[in-house]
Amino acid sequence: MDVLELARWQFGITTVYHFLMVPLTIGLSLLVAGMQTAWVRTGDERYYKMTKFWGKLLLINFAMGVVTGIVQEFQFGMAWSAYSRFVGDVFGAPLAMEGIVAFFVESTFLGLWIFGWDKLPKKVHLACAWAFSLATMASAYFILAANSWMQHPVGIVMKDGRPRLNSIWDVLTNNTVLAAFPHTIAGAFAVSGAFLVGIAAWHLYRKSEEERVWRSSLKLGTWVGVVAFAALSISGDLQGKLMFEQQPMKMAAAEALCHTEQPASFSIFAYGDVARPDCENVKSITVPALLSFLAHNDFSSEVKGIQDLVPLYQQKYGEFYPVDPKLGELSGKPIDYVPALPVTYWGFRLMIGFGGISAGLGVFMLWLTRRNRTPTGWWFPVLGLAGIATPFLANSFGWIFTEMGRQPFVVVPNPTGVDGVWMFTAQAVSGISPAEILTSLIALTTVYSVLAVVEFYLIRKYVRGGIPGVLPQKSDDGALAFAY
Repeated sequence: MDVLELARWQFGITTVYHFLMVPLTIGLSLLVAGMQTAWVRTGDERYYKMTKFWGKLLLINFAMGVVTGIVQEFQFGMAWSAYSRFVGDVFGAPLAMEGIVAFFVESTFLGLWIFGWDKLPKKVHLACAWAFSLATMASAYFILAANSWMQHPVGIVMKDGRPRLNSIWDVLTNNTVLAAFPHTIAGAFAVSGAFLVGIAAWHLYRKSEEERVWRSSLKLGTWVGVVAFAALSISGDLQGKLMFEQQPMKMAAAEALCHTEQPASFSIFAYGDVARPDCENVKSITVPALLSFLAHNDFSSEVKGIQDLVPLYQQKYGEFYPVDPKLGELSGKPIDYVPALPVTYWGFRLMIGFGGISAGLGVFMLWLTRRNRTPTGWWFPVLGLAGIATPFLANSFGWIFTEMGRQPFVVVPNPTGVDGVWMFTAQAVSGISPAEILTSLIALTTVYSVLAVVEFYLIRKYVRGGIPGVLPQKSDDGALAFAY
């Protein structure tokens, strides 16, 4: 393997791993703040116990997210220094805002929330929970603004061959981030909803103490998951329409649409050699004209295929990589503008499929537990716990599709933006040896594997401990000792 391939594997492994923690933290922080609000408003002990239990799991996940997220920042200098030099004047601004503004607020109020249970007034302590959760969302927005600039560069001018920021407002209001943010937040709620459902179902099956806590958690999780899937469908449709305008090759690859169609059909399932960009051996089960509607809101529009897009890309962005020793084997070679079709095609469908399964399981679990029923079969907790994985998988496949689908670009050209603002992934990698990047890849993968074991152990410990494992000790008369 060369440096480029190893660097991409390293970034892919660490990013996908880190993003397993991110949506759970975002969604669970808002749900825990809502639980605490219900307790403060009603005084119902059930909501206090829900806040303490789910809050404990939130803290474990947040800590792991911080540890794994730090590596993401260092990678830009370690493996992608050429990229950092090219986009640093623009990319650094939203990242700095995330670190200085959002993460600082997030960490401060989380600390107050953790240690303020018996020291702050109820409403002040509750305000800390909401400040933390809202800062978590702000943090996600700034990160998505940076990523969206890579997908659709705006707010810049070219100077000395590099993009220079001239409007941070344009970067923060990029239509790409305005579509990506609600989609990401909805995905976070889908993850946290399934998390509540799976663990609550397991405790209900075991007839654990505090049945009201688990039943309320399960109902909350199912409704959150169902509503999140509806929001994902709406925001995903908007994202799709933007992709057809901004990155037509990505969406053609998502459909394995090799030839231009008018109207264009949506492929539900394909069999054959999807990897071939000529699609000679591919057969698809399709819905006629649906792709035209998803792209342009009508059933008769033309959607360009891969074979017609490649010459347009070659004409605009070049047929060959520059002759540069830093590009290694790709120096002077033809540029392949077609993403890895099996990854984009199946990644897109797995994202939608696992999201739909998650929502369907939520509705099914709600029906199973109607009128305070609890199924007694062994399959009930298995179904609930297995369902936790589905939105995580949907999120992961969605991001894999998003990032792999823009190849060979690391900064995708804006069709209506400033000329010359793009960068090929092959140009972005650092000038280091394969041995150096392989060493960091092995080291980071090993550390992340250890962290995965630690998180699983801690989550399992507190899930099995249930409510008694997270509550303060009872007073001498046996009453629950509230923090206030």
